[in-house]
Amino acid sequence: MVHVLSSRVLLRPADPEASRDFYGRTLGLPVYREFGTGPERGTVYFLGGGFLEVSGRSDVPPTGTLQLWMQVDDCAAAHEEVAARGARILRPPLQEPWGLIEMWIADPDGHRIVLTEVPADHPLRYRP
Repeated sequence: MVHVLSSRVLLRPADPEASRDFYGRTLGLPVYREFGTGPERGTVYFLGGGFLEVSGRSDVPPTGTLQLWMQVDDCAAAHEEVAARGARILRPPLQEPWGLIEMWIADPDGHRIVLTEVPADHPLRYRP
């Protein structure tokens, strides 16, 4: 078995400055660490139980296969906050048939991000 000590998602954006602005200012993710210099320097953000590293640059358009799932405590408040900061809202918060409240946004490269609220009575929080 592979013993994983830490993990992170690596994101190679087309415009690193726009992506750092989105993840740092628009979403307000706290910075774990930064490394390197220049426009393609790396910034690693906290993602709750994981990390997101924005570094380098890609000349290849995104495929749509990368999607990020981020749990928030209040989806309606998150919607107001990120909308006020100019996030591209793909879908406002709605309660899904499976009980979660989800909204969808996109980063500057078009990567889809779901912000999810797990209601207090949902089985993900508590199972007898």
